[in-house]
Amino acid sequence: NTENKYFTFEEYEAHIAASQTDKDKKKVYIYASQPDDQNAFIDAAREKGYDVLLLDTPIDSHFVNMLEQELKDVRFVRVDAEVADKLIDKNEDMPSKLSQDEKDKLKALIEKQLEDKGFQVVFENLSEDVQPMMITQPEFMRRMKDMSAIGGMSYMGNLPDSFNLVVNGNHPLVARLSAEADESLRDQQISQLIDLALLSKNLLRGEKLTRFIKRSVEIIG
Repeated sequence: NTENKYFTFEEYEAHIAASQTDKDKKKVYIYASQPDDQNAFIDAAREKGYDVLLLDTPIDSHFVNMLEQELKDVRFVRVDAEVADKLIDKNEDMPSKLSQDEKDKLKALIEKQLEDKGFQVVFENLSEDVQPMMITQPEFMRRMKDMSAIGGMSYMGNLPDSFNLVVNGNHPLVARLSAEADESLRDQQISQLIDLALLSKNLLRGEKLTRFIKRSVEIIG
């Protein structure tokens, strides 16, 4: 795993059984493929008591598919496919601090600030201490693209990358955005939160990164 501990399959199933079993009684094997880039997601998973495997070779996308067929009641999910609270569905719903109308209005404002149309804005009811905005990449499409990169499904590699911009509707900053009357300040804060989420996934580059740095200096000043 990411802590350099080694297990047999039987040992690992016993190791995660108590904390990583979902509502359908399946063991959820969480894995990282780029531990440096996914460090924030790994830390969040560990804080919830989850163990994270290290699967960082080109063939591991195929290996994961094989294991899901060979092992009983097991599924694999990459650590950044969901926010930590949603990696393992335990049928535990958290109430929302925003109304649906507030979410709809804020979603439209966020989409207006997003320059890349490959992102879908998704609101989740998460703990207050979870980041206000995060970028995730759905497991299925991302895994298919990984597999196509080393042959087998070349047509999948031509599909555009798909990401979710997950908004934590229960974070205090998001509640403040919803109530902010100063449109200029609100738009600036939305852009900053989006860029911080992109930066955490190494997706902020070039001109966007330059604008982010300038904006950050202005905010500090």
